[in-house]
Amino acid sequence: MAQKITTAKLGMVCTVCGNRNYVTSKNKLENKEKLVLKKFCRHCRKHTEHKETEKLK
Repeated sequence: MAQKITTAKLGMVCTVCGNRNYVTSKNKLENKEKLVLKKFCRHCRKHTEHKETEKLK
């Protein structure tokens, strides 16, 4: 039988400069809200909030 895909790949975008710095995945059945993490941005050279963007292929 075919299995449903429950995890989705997504990009993480810096809220300060707008660059996509990270790629991660999340379980879309358990976590409905958008993911927000505090990560290091190489372009800003400091820790900033990164928000989830659209799915990646």
